Amino acid sequence: MAVEYPEYRLTRLQALRDALHSGRLRPVQRMINALHPAEIASLLESLPADERAAVWELVIPDEEGDVLLELNDEVRASLLRGMDENEIVAATDGMAVDDLADFIGDLPEAVTQQVLRSMDQQDRDRLSDVIHLMAYPDDSAGGLMNTDTVTVRPDVTLEVVMRYIRQRGGLPDKTDALFVVNRKDEFLGCLHLIRLLAEDVHKSVAEVMDTDSRPITAATAASEVAKRFEDRDLLSAAVVDPEGRLLGRITVDDVVDVIREIGEHSLMSMAGLDEDEDMFAPVAASARRRAVWLGVNLATAFLAAWVVGLFEATLEKVVVLAVLLPVVASMGGIAGSQTLTLIIRGLALGQVGRSNARLLLMKEVLVGLLNGLMWASVVAIATYLWFRDWQVAVVIGIAMIVNLFVAALAGVGVPLLLQRLRVDPALAGGVVLTTVTDVIGFLVFLGLGTLILT
Repeated sequence: MAVEYPEYRLTRLQALRDALHSGRLRPVQRMINALHPAEIASLLESLPADERAAVWELVIPDEEGDVLLELNDEVRASLLRGMDENEIVAATDGMAVDDLADFIGDLPEAVTQQVLRSMDQQDRDRLSDVIHLMAYPDDSAGGLMNTDTVTVRPDVTLEVVMRYIRQRGGLPDKTDALFVVNRKDEFLGCLHLIRLLAEDVHKSVAEVMDTDSRPITAATAASEVAKRFEDRDLLSAAVVDPEGRLLGRITVDDVVDVIREIGEHSLMSMAGLDEDEDMFAPVAASARRRAVWLGVNLATAFLAAWVVGLFEATLEKVVVLAVLLPVVASMGGIAGSQTLTLIIRGLALGQVGRSNARLLLMKEVLVGLLNGLMWASVVAIATYLWFRDWQVAVVIGIAMIVNLFVAALAGVGVPLLLQRLRVDPALAGGVVLTTVTDVIGFLVFLGLGTLILT
């Protein structure tokens, strides 16, 4: 089923575009309104700007808020620019507090104030919660949490808890546990709903609650929250302040969004792109963004070219070296990228740090040397069979060993150094690594060629 889904989505997208081009808007509206908000968002992101605007006009107002929350930042901003303030305020009606706090952060100041004033009239408690959540960074546990928690005291019976739930008319969505707190609202543990239903109703909460459940502090990074959920198979977790007082909860649906964003960030950053970039953004805007990264790459390419230019006389005498230059650069780049990817992943998962960096460096260096020896032998033999010159074969073999050794060093050292400098390794690591392997590879190969062959 998973294999067929992309094809189904593309078929649906094509059907939608065909209906739009035919001018038959009623079938389009039926098609749109039959979809989940996340599916509508996916379709909108797949459409050019003019078609996107036409489809957005057909989305029923009650679903506009849910669709906006599912869109990436750039597409959402483009749609918000076409909405008046009253429409935006209406779209926020019914949003969960944590979603609303994130949403408001992307709005212009004037619209934000109007949304907050509207909430002030409707629900002062909800307004207070939103303002409280907006104080936390988006990429922290405080920014992820929702304040819709249900708390109980440890000294009451399960029968009292069940009566309390019935009186309040149910539980918030995605509730799998109630949080146990003392009179100071300090977190003590969790009362899982399955225990509430299965245990004797005359038992106290203290007798059946889970005291091993660890809360998450509000300042914890979102990536660390995701790792905690993954490691412990959590469905929800309590969020507390530094004194241990309960602030809210994080549910697994919020964590899934974090995991997706981390994955998209890692993938897009490798190419110097933003994970929220609109595929159908205006040409000028897209070109301007990418021009910066292309300029950085061009500067590093000129550095490598300058190194090659230092050996112009050697290349004129031994033309075969110019033919073999791409082999040295390519092998170093691939080997370094493998190590770089491994280290960046380890950094993202919290598996690489000061305590094990040296061991990891030694391991990768040995891997680089082993691969260097093996592939240097293969390349040297192939070079000799091709050009019938054992000296050229020796030169490229030694250059290959050195370059794969340097690639291993750079693959480990570059991301660790960038992280220490507070630069995203996923964003800048590839460019720095390629520069190092190209420059060292050319320098060693052409330097040896100059010494041995001229």
